[in-house]
Amino acid sequence: VQLQASGGGSVQAGGSLRLSCAVSGLTFSDYALGWFRQAPGKERETVASISRSGRGTYYRSSVKGRFTISRDSAVNTAYLQMNSLKLEDTAVHYCAAEETPLDQTIVAVTTYDYWGQGTQVTVSS
Repeated sequence: VQLQASGGGSVQAGGSLRLSCAVSGLTFSDYALGWFRQAPGKERETVASISRSGRGTYYRSSVKGRFTISRDSAVNTAYLQMNSLKLEDTAVHYCAAEETPLDQTIVAVTTYDYWGQGTQVTVSS
């Protein structure tokens, strides 16, 4: 199983970035997906999650209305569109996958079994 995150970078506050997570080695439609972030000295936190079908989504309150999670089964890839970026969004961002029999989002960080490497997002003023 491999999850390859990409799309991070440096951007000014108010700008946008789109993260991608290419997934291989598993049956994509059997897995809920999530995006997470970890800032220096802080715990990893859930940013967003999307259900197997894509119909269900979850966002942490601080990113609601600014971020959009999506998935494309044709290319086995998850995305995180990040708009109106703020200084506090600066962190290493990770994607993860968890098999689930239900079409549900999964919020808890510790539930996820498969993780990609991180991609750095830096927002400056």
